[in-house]
Amino acid sequence: MIKTSVKSLLLFLFLSISWWSQAQSVKIELGPDEVRLNQYFTITITVTDEKLSSYDAFPDLEGFVKRGTSSSSNMSYINNQMTSSQSITQSYQPIKEGTYTIPNFSLKVNGVSYGVQGKTVKVLPPGQAQQRNFSPFSDDVFDDFFGNRRPQQQEFIELEDDAFFALTTDKDEVFEGEGFTTTLAFYISDQNQAPINFHDPGRQLVEILKKIRPSNCWEENFNIQNIESERVEIQGKRYTKYSFYKATYFPFNDQDITFESVPLEMIKYKVAKNPSFFGSSRQEDFKTYYSKAKTVKVNPLPDHPLKDQVAVGNFKLAEQPKTAEATTDKGLKYDFNVYGVGNISAIPAPIITSKEGIQIYPPNTNERINRSNNQVTGSKNFSYFLEFSEPGSYEMKDQLQWIFFNTAIAQYDTLKPTARFEVSGESKANQNISSSLPGGLYERIEIADNTLRSKDYKYYFSILINVFMIIMLALIAYLLIKK
Repeated sequence: MIKTSVKSLLLFLFLSISWWSQAQSVKIELGPDEVRLNQYFTITITVTDEKLSSYDAFPDLEGFVKRGTSSSSNMSYINNQMTSSQSITQSYQPIKEGTYTIPNFSLKVNGVSYGVQGKTVKVLPPGQAQQRNFSPFSDDVFDDFFGNRRPQQQEFIELEDDAFFALTTDKDEVFEGEGFTTTLAFYISDQNQAPINFHDPGRQLVEILKKIRPSNCWEENFNIQNIESERVEIQGKRYTKYSFYKATYFPFNDQDITFESVPLEMIKYKVAKNPSFFGSSRQEDFKTYYSKAKTVKVNPLPDHPLKDQVAVGNFKLAEQPKTAEATTDKGLKYDFNVYGVGNISAIPAPIITSKEGIQIYPPNTNERINRSNNQVTGSKNFSYFLEFSEPGSYEMKDQLQWIFFNTAIAQYDTLKPTARFEVSGESKANQNISSSLPGGLYERIEIADNTLRSKDYKYYFSILINVFMIIMLALIAYLLIKK
């Protein structure tokens, strides 16, 4: 009985240890407790015996600035068993001397969240590694090892890199007014062995945008503040993509958009040919990468009377309210909300086709724009005030319509409201007539002359005047002739 319990306990411990080992296949390590101002503090993710397929963005640290990432992989055979590991390291450059606290944080690696214990890091003044003097030992082996007797010039070599710089668009062909998203990113392969880092990306981006930003487009900038990294696969090969600019462009006309080839200078380190325990293991160098030129074809919109006035995209309609009861002596608020994918800023107001009995006042507008998932979405709301002069049933499809070019079906489309309002109360038609006359209709009746007159007297009076004028003209002519 006791033997069975012991066996069960041992089995349990073995399974627990095995599970714990598997759970430890992902390791997150922080750098040293002390770094100098001219050194880097690092956070490293290491995955053992599995692929590093995804990971969260590294945290921002107070007192430090992110200076890019580097990746490495290792494969070894121990007792005829293969062991592999893959690492990604984020470098942080200290801003100034002092003591900084790194709080606890968590990182999601390969879909699993891991907690990391924070620590205190002390940033010391810049300096060089001190050479230790072992003069009591005269053995050449020790002298060569510590580099005191016969210093040699370190030789650095350049490793072949597996990386590229690219300008990409999510569409190769669009309609006039249709948005396409452009991204500038640097790609580093998982097989890359050459140490690469960004070099002053902000300054370079300003110069790049001067060359590629099209003048005939409306731009919605995604405003990337920090270089974003994500795992991507290109033609079956895994890369880490570092995006530092993204924007959606909406062409104003049907001219094709051409992006020229642009350069990006990166820091590419040379590595020591024979690395030693002391001294630098790499040397800073630079390499310029060039993007490929890119053209996006822009097609004109089909002929339409409102071709130059309609919005372009994929939109839907939301109304509030859809049904309501109103009266002729009280107005009603009605919201016509257009939402979807497209240039939200360029959405025009609906066309008013109101009939008699309803007055639609100019709307108040409010828009909301979202930039995410490589597209621009949002909504534009038109808030109307309606006033009714006649009781009855009013359908808003007879009052408003919104025409746009639907990119989903590549043809013009119309959003028609379905709201219906039942209006009760007295007619205001007579009030409108009376209000247009000075003093009111019934007040004018009270002061008007009520004497009866024949219509013929005006006719005879005009004849008498004409005869009198003829006689006077004849008399004047007689006097002039006689004189």
